[in-house]
Amino acid sequence: MIGNWLKTTILLAGIVALFGAVGAALGGAQGMVLALALGGAMNVFAYWFSDRMVLAMYGAREVDETSSPYLYGMVKELAARAGLPMPRVYLIDAAQPNAFATGRNPDNAAVAATTGILQLLSPRELRGVMAHELAHVRNRDILISTLAATIAGAISTLAQFGLLFGGQQREGQGGTNPLIGVLALVFAPLAAMLIQFAISRTREFGADAGGADISGDPEALAAALAKIDRYARGVPMAAAEAHPATAQMMIVNPLSGGGLRGLFSTHPLTEERIARLRELASLARA
Repeated sequence: MIGNWLKTTILLAGIVALFGAVGAALGGAQGMVLALALGGAMNVFAYWFSDRMVLAMYGAREVDETSSPYLYGMVKELAARAGLPMPRVYLIDAAQPNAFATGRNPDNAAVAATTGILQLLSPRELRGVMAHELAHVRNRDILISTLAATIAGAISTLAQFGLLFGGQQREGQGGTNPLIGVLALVFAPLAAMLIQFAISRTREFGADAGGADISGDPEALAAALAKIDRYARGVPMAAAEAHPATAQMMIVNPLSGGGLRGLFSTHPLTEERIARLRELASLARA
């Protein structure tokens, strides 16, 4: 837990510094001060509301035991097995099979699944997937991923705003070199991408192992990952393509992989994840 809080602190500090650097490049000392203030305010806002922002990006709708007894009941059973408070449960109307967890702590967590994943997977496989998401909650790494998802996109917006308005100046006043503005527009999103990579890829391996422990069925999660990975590549998800910084939250990379967007993936190879899960299953049988 201490390690995750340290990662969160470093992430937040890095984001403020990046905001300041972009502000300085676009508006000099005044731009840096304004951007630092914006970065600090964004951190506070994202800490409290980033989960709602991400769920809104995907048009997720909350369900309960009346509106979705199958999914809600499964999550309730697994949360009890994991010793976790019951999270909020959401459905996303999307054909691509995928799922993610979000929230700032286990007491304020939410899990979301697409309608596509409910149609694709067997009950046993879906149980493995939701156990994986609850492992993210139990491991307390959902805050890091949610903060990164919401703020990395804001950095790109800051660069675009600065390019459009930061160069406007009165005649006779010094201002931002247009070339610097263009460079900031190009490299700020790349820097945001590096923030994504600062989130350890080992968190997916940890959630896989934790999900296998919670469900007691590593083979089911392995089978689910194979199916999701195969189908997700051929079924685009518009919300993920529009907000590529959120891709690292999903159980499998939801992006089509074209252009720079494919670089936002922080997922290990699915084949390696499956191999590790099958090794766990073999050890359990031994």
